[in-house]
Amino acid sequence: MNPTHDCGRRIEALSDYLDSGTSPDAEHIDYCPQCQAQLAGLRSLSAAALLMMDDDVASATADDTGWLDGIMANLRLESRAGRTIPLRGGELDELSETEGAVIALVRTVGDSLGGVLIGRCQLEGDVSVPGEPVEVKINVSARYGHPLPELAQTLRDAVFAELLVETELNVTAVHVAFTDIRPPVIGNGSGESGKGRS
Repeated sequence: MNPTHDCGRRIEALSDYLDSGTSPDAEHIDYCPQCQAQLAGLRSLSAAALLMMDDDVASATADDTGWLDGIMANLRLESRAGRTIPLRGGELDELSETEGAVIALVRTVGDSLGGVLIGRCQLEGDVSVPGEPVEVKINVSARYGHPLPELAQTLRDAVFAELLVETELNVTAVHVAFTDIRPPVIGNGSGESGKGRS
């Protein structure tokens, strides 16, 4: 399989696999980076949908629905493998990771923070050349009540730290843009982890 092309599995089939845990294509899904990136995005979307239900989805406006449609569109786009990122190895090794896998990693970092939902995520720069500067651009939906400057810095620090450990990219900047503010959770005693962290 060419790592720069979509493997052809439909997102509906992956959603069924996520729900049931079984698929005739399970062996491919378990080892395919594109499928794994799409599954990670579907898990994030499912968590976001549950949070919205806690906020009374029944009263959601058309704009809220449009935002979810945008998340789905970005998931389809970003779950493709994208560009190949070379990794260091021995003389006979040809090691690489995909742009889609790195974006899925950024989404996982966002999911671990309270009050954050990652929208669009882009890697800007020539990731195919080792050592070239790369900037990460992230659009974020934040929960009302979380101080935005602190939330942005926490996300920046977490993304920098994770990419430093898990990739060989020369990340020079992580840009965070808040594109949406979600209403506070009302009557949820558990709250969200990470509130007010710096």
